[in-house]
Amino acid sequence: MTTGTAHPFSWRSIVLPAYLPTLLFSLGEGALIPVIPVVATERGASLALAGLIAAMLMVGELVGDLPAGWLVARIGERAAMIGASVLASAGTLLALLVPTTWALGIGIFLLGLATAVFGLARHAFLTSYVPERVRARALSTLAGVFRGGWAIGPFLAAAIIAWTGSSAAVFWVLVAACAAVVAVLLVLPDPERVFGAAIRARAASVTPGSQGGTDAAHGVWRAIVTHRGVLARIGTGVGLLAAIRASRTVIVPLWAVSIGMRPDAAALVIGIAATVDFALFYVSGHVMDRHGRLWSAIPGLIGLAAGHFVLAATHDLPGAVAWFTASAILLGVANGLSSGVILTVGADLAPKVNPAPFLGAYRTIADAGGAAAPLAVAAITSAVSIMAASAVMGVVGLIGAVMLWRWIPRYVPRRPRHASPDRAEPDEGWTPAADT
Repeated sequence: MTTGTAHPFSWRSIVLPAYLPTLLFSLGEGALIPVIPVVATERGASLALAGLIAAMLMVGELVGDLPAGWLVARIGERAAMIGASVLASAGTLLALLVPTTWALGIGIFLLGLATAVFGLARHAFLTSYVPERVRARALSTLAGVFRGGWAIGPFLAAAIIAWTGSSAAVFWVLVAACAAVVAVLLVLPDPERVFGAAIRARAASVTPGSQGGTDAAHGVWRAIVTHRGVLARIGTGVGLLAAIRASRTVIVPLWAVSIGMRPDAAALVIGIAATVDFALFYVSGHVMDRHGRLWSAIPGLIGLAAGHFVLAATHDLPGAVAWFTASAILLGVANGLSSGVILTVGADLAPKVNPAPFLGAYRTIADAGGAAAPLAVAAITSAVSIMAASAVMGVVGLIGAVMLWRWIPRYVPRRPRHASPDRAEPDEGWTPAADT
């Protein structure tokens, strides 16, 4: 693989520029996400409305993905991430300082927009810079760093709630985390200047005499048209994986509210599950680099589906809290087993020069599933019950497993079991340059 970078790859070179800002940002999100339904119900929202407000995070990510592809290609990852951190802080402060349900929903939506820009910038950088032989491990580590923040965050949230008696006080964690991200990005050297890949990629995408902003915008739509076949097939499969993952982040806190758990106890259980999830990220990357992407995607989807089915069957049992705890941990295991698979498959498929437009389109489809799932959970919970919503999402997970089992072997380069990790054999009939 030719990356066009200025320096040879080393793990040490990406720890601070790629992983530290990600850890800080995800720590703030990890603290905030479990308390969103709690704060919404404290402000008078019904269980279904609380689910809808929590879903605004994924809706914001979906709306932000395509503009994020343009923005990162146009201004660079560091500037985009600083702007994303400022936007996330603004949304969080709005939700905190205006104590209404509509302000909470708008604030969470703005946080979703910021998350789209932040995530795509890291994804595009690692796609350009990391060699194919360690790609899955690098991107699974990126996903693991996100999970690390989400694992620490709920414990921090539980401690703050126990100390202050206020769920809304947790919002300040995200504000502080975003301030730390901005400080880190301003102090560290710009990784694009150090490695040079993204700058040269953006330069290559701008023809002489044209305006960079216009070409970057055209690049997003060109990527959608050129790669429409793979985006429709694998994109739909990863969209279903994203859907059941997003369902998990909404259903688990809602379930705790529904069965009457204390907020600090629920945050503790969610933190334990997130810790289990985090512990498996490198295992997932190693399995994908050694055996292929399916060996991470399929067990993860089946486990996520099973966790949703267990929740659906145990809501009204006498030991509902114990079943909830076991199911949350099962969902954490399954999510950990599939750590980084969406990022890695996207990097496998993306053009090596200027990947941001393609990744913007790819992440839009994935996040469409992530955004639709919480909305579906809220709608089914309102119309039927939260048990029905959980069962439906379990079925979605099984459908996603079937789709990825069908399409990943066709489009993603195969890595024979006994081949050198430096040699990948592309599948016949498709290259990243075009797909019809």
